[in-house]
Amino acid sequence: MLSIDLQFFAGEKTEKATPKKRQDVRKKGQTAKSQEINTAFVLLAVFFSLFLFGSFILGHFLDIFRETFNNFMFQEVTELTIRTITYKIIIEIMKVLAPVMLAAIVAALVANYIQVGFLFSSDPLKMKLERLDPIKGAKRIFSLRAIVELLKSILKISFVGVIAFAFLWMNMPDILRLIHQTTGNSLVIIATITGKMGLFSGIALLFLAIFDYIYQRYDFEKNIRMSKQDIKDELKNIEGDPLIKSKIKQKQREMAMRRMMQEVPKADVVITNPTHYAVAIKYDETLADAPIVVAKGVDFVAQKIIYIAKENDVYTVENRPLARALYAQVEIGDAIPEEFFKAVAEILAYVYRLRNKV
Repeated sequence: MLSIDLQFFAGEKTEKATPKKRQDVRKKGQTAKSQEINTAFVLLAVFFSLFLFGSFILGHFLDIFRETFNNFMFQEVTELTIRTITYKIIIEIMKVLAPVMLAAIVAALVANYIQVGFLFSSDPLKMKLERLDPIKGAKRIFSLRAIVELLKSILKISFVGVIAFAFLWMNMPDILRLIHQTTGNSLVIIATITGKMGLFSGIALLFLAIFDYIYQRYDFEKNIRMSKQDIKDELKNIEGDPLIKSKIKQKQREMAMRRMMQEVPKADVVITNPTHYAVAIKYDETLADAPIVVAKGVDFVAQKIIYIAKENDVYTVENRPLARALYAQVEIGDAIPEEFFKAVAEILAYVYRLRNKV
């Protein structure tokens, strides 16, 4: 017969990550995220902004050329003029690039927010020595993930290459006629072809990015899986070790027992079963309008209550039905219910008569 060690399977990460595990890895900045979605969003935003602000960008470029050839060419070359010219050209270029750069930044933020929501973590920026481990580095290079990334890069290049070739082929007549066009018309034709090529390339990359995101999510879920032992350890950390919790409860019971036994000598009477049940009652009109149960117990605890009562000259009275009923219906520190007033009053009157005789 073959023996199977079930602990071997307990260490396998076959269980889905718990909400706490997901929260912990999220705090470390680890989420399911596809960089290809960011690239596709940025590419689409850049070329779309070029279509929207094309006339604005063209006008500013013409202003830069006009200003350069009309004014700057005839100025004396000094340190001051070079500084002034450079400053003006940089300002104009920033005006040209501002819409495109702003569109790219907004697209990158939107792509990140769609995938992971609002998340800020400094953990990825921390210096970790294990990242310098050459063995782990080699494993990452020759891992399945590296192969997937290689195939993904080949697909991206292939898609973009096919789309670029298709656009150039379809617009070949216009490209061949560029030599007969004016400079302005040539620039418009080239810009139109380039813009459309960029938009369709972005759409193709977005199509690939959707599949990449599905894979990244699958890979992320696989990496954060937990073993049955991991889940048990997590529950221990959240709820506490069951052994420690049982010891704490035991200590609490012992403390409650000691406090209860300290109240027995102050009782007026202990009603017994006679051996299985014991209920200690005290009546103090300044504390409550009805007698209060200060201690109760069964079997060993009942015997201890009776023993302490005898040691401290507290009367014990046998009344089996009343002892059982009080034990079942009244908690320690509570006043007895109204239906027990008559029976308890008779017992207290009997006890008080005995004390007066003594």
